[in-house]
Amino acid sequence: MTSDTRIGPPAFGDERETLRAFLDYHRATLAMKCEGLTDEELRRRSMPPSTLCLLGLVRHMAEVERAWFRRVFEDHDAPMVWSDEIDFQAAYEASASTREEAFTAWEAEVAASRRIEREAASLDAAGYQPRWQEEVSLRMVMTHVLLEYGRHNGHADFLREGIDGTVGA
Repeated sequence: MTSDTRIGPPAFGDERETLRAFLDYHRATLAMKCEGLTDEELRRRSMPPSTLCLLGLVRHMAEVERAWFRRVFEDHDAPMVWSDEIDFQAAYEASASTREEAFTAWEAEVAASRRIEREAASLDAAGYQPRWQEEVSLRMVMTHVLLEYGRHNGHADFLREGIDGTVGA
């Protein structure tokens, strides 16, 4: 991995600034875990029969960003990136994927999520989660996505260590 250029969350800040900073920190962490690896290394699976790999995590997080920002606040019927059936597991199957494909989709969804969050009047902005058939706040969405990144960045730590022994933040 290259040097750590992530910007840490503020020690003091309002709720929105803090949530935004933690989300961006975790987004940068996922990208950092993939730095310097070939497509083949990024597709290396954790262990059979699991299809879990770093590219699969990037693809999955593109789906998470889309499902929790775009589908909740803009277009409830927006199709998922890799599944016609709202199947989050489909994104993990990355055996034919490339860094370019996965990161292009993920970066586009992150950009859309950031825009949606910036344009919302407050964390109390309500959106509709079609999978749950209920309204949710932007605060809840940001917290949920942050937890998704935290969980999957833990997986990314183990996957990266298994590829080349790199450990750490």
